[in-house]
Amino acid sequence: MPLQPQPMIAVADVEASSRWYCRLLGAASGHGGSEYEQIVADDRIVLQLHAWDVHEHPHLGDPSRPRGNGVLLWFRIDAFDAALRAAAELGATVLQPPAVNPFAQHREVWLRDPDGYVVVIAGRPGDLGTAK
Repeated sequence: MPLQPQPMIAVADVEASSRWYCRLLGAASGHGGSEYEQIVADDRIVLQLHAWDVHEHPHLGDPSRPRGNGVLLWFRIDAFDAALRAAAELGATVLQPPAVNPFAQHREVWLRDPDGYVVVIAGRPGDLGTAK
């Protein structure tokens, strides 16, 4: 099997974060529950969510510190326009509006999730459609 990153973030409300990410990414719940969740797309785990207050992972992080400083949750998605609509419906905080990244040759939008993590949604390579 090829390398497959499966990042995990700690969140305040696993079930609410699961709904948010599933809607934004057009993904599905792969586990379900209030302590741990797997966000799945194309039969692959794309993100894991873990409750802050479940202490089975001693290096999960410190909930009193800022979320994700220096880390971006970056998702390449074919359905970029659908993700934009979902972000608007979710009331996501937009940090950088949709625009074409001339270096990567795709559209991207930078958001903040409900826990404060920075999330970047990038279109497929060559997706230079209108950045609306």
